[in-house]
Amino acid sequence: MTKTVNTTPYTDQKPGTSGLRKKVPVFQQQNYAENFIQSIFDSLEGFAGKTLVIGGDGRFYNREVIQIAIKMAAANGFGRVLVGRGGILSTPAASHVIRKYEAFGGIVLSASHNPGGPTEDFGIKYNIGNGGPAPEKVTDAIYAHTKTIATYKIADVADVNLDAEGEQDVAGMTVQVINPVSDYAELMETLFDFPAIRAHLAGGFRIVFDAMSAVTGPYAKEILENRLGAAKGSVLNFVPLPDFGGHHPDPNLVHARALYEEMMGDDAPDFGAASDGDGDRNLIIGKGIFVTPSDSLAMLAANATLAPGYAKGLAGIARSMPTSGAADRVAEKLGIGIYETPTGWKFFGNLLDAGLATICGEESAGTGSSHVREKDGLWAVLLWLNILAVRKESVIDIAREHWTTYGRNYYSRHDYEEVDSAAANGLMDALRAQLGTLPGRKLGDLVIETADDFSYHDPVDQSVSNNQGIRILFVGGSRVVFRLSGTGTSGATLRVYIERFEPDAAKHDVNTQVALADLIEAADTLAGIKERTGRTEPTVIT
Repeated sequence: MTKTVNTTPYTDQKPGTSGLRKKVPVFQQQNYAENFIQSIFDSLEGFAGKTLVIGGDGRFYNREVIQIAIKMAAANGFGRVLVGRGGILSTPAASHVIRKYEAFGGIVLSASHNPGGPTEDFGIKYNIGNGGPAPEKVTDAIYAHTKTIATYKIADVADVNLDAEGEQDVAGMTVQVINPVSDYAELMETLFDFPAIRAHLAGGFRIVFDAMSAVTGPYAKEILENRLGAAKGSVLNFVPLPDFGGHHPDPNLVHARALYEEMMGDDAPDFGAASDGDGDRNLIIGKGIFVTPSDSLAMLAANATLAPGYAKGLAGIARSMPTSGAADRVAEKLGIGIYETPTGWKFFGNLLDAGLATICGEESAGTGSSHVREKDGLWAVLLWLNILAVRKESVIDIAREHWTTYGRNYYSRHDYEEVDSAAANGLMDALRAQLGTLPGRKLGDLVIETADDFSYHDPVDQSVSNNQGIRILFVGGSRVVFRLSGTGTSGATLRVYIERFEPDAAKHDVNTQVALADLIEAADTLAGIKERTGRTEPTVIT
């Protein structure tokens, strides 16, 4: 019933910031997924008889790899697998299920906000027992095993019926197919003031949520429409599709353009939001105003005590290094800790587990809290709705009041996607080579104060993560950051983050790209972006 299969290693299975991501045809190679899953199991100890959670975002090839993972879990000695009905579990819901049922860990199948389909993206990520992404010591061990793997174990049994809730036996291991939404929805009811939100919606407050034909659809439909009473039709594109309806499920101003245009219209709803492929990112738009992810983090933290789950206050705030300093000013005023980490949600896990931080966020549209160990798109939407229901003010009024109180961090990210990898690495290497000579250099009216390649010293486990992004800080608080992304599947994505702090409320209504124009020019001068990449403008501006 269980067989051992001979295999040979692949050389390209190094996990990135969120697991292993490749094109579907790569994963469809003989034993490719099996090799990586076996390498996960070979990197772990003490799981015999324990529970493993498996789920994914419903993208193309999701069901096939879930069947492989279930059979391999049985062959490797797990005692129980919990899997979402239809193979569906949003990334935050998977994290919650791991935590609620005290599972040993989980396998999350997703390529997050990347496109899906027969020739598009797929991914496999391992989450540990706290519900969060595996730390670097685990992913390094997984990668080491992928380079030497010779065999894998798999149960030689029929496929599991993923569409029927209940228990099934697979080679002596129990597989329980669970409702993918109910546990998560119940958790949200403990965190937020559902009666207040329900009353606000009943009073005529209008919302629109674009699930982008991705995994958040069933969650948003159940919570926003069924439990909170939002008007039927408020949740758009709520059926998860293997190719996300042919769209790119990234909730930004390019791929959610129709939502943005609706929210800028004369008869716009009061609140608009969207989530991504696996449900861990969010887009927040009020009537007439887009709220940047960095500002959203700061505004949520500043108002969090209006929600029952955070009424006792926050222990601290954590943000990724490229995220703007807006949250820092909130932490300072609240008298709580602020932590600057590398990009990647796994770095927040130690801070959350140690009780040092309560709310965390990344500029890449990820926000979350100690309720799970992943970023959580719908959680951010519900916290916004809770704040709006209690304050009974518009999004734009809340934003303007926040900037008046704390100052405004003008902020933008310029992405250059699918850049030649050699050119992108050459750009970063050239920047590193000149770091020591940059302090004091003038670029127009800008003067460089400091420049470094960010290193993070974890205050909990004392681990060190080097080379996490190049920071150029200017006199007066402005900065430019350069990073190569680890979330793409082809070429390299160069991300350039530009930020200016403006304390003067009289200057808070300037167009963001205009406010940042001299810094954008300085970034190109310093890095030679046009010259080295051949790109005259970014692929995406957020």
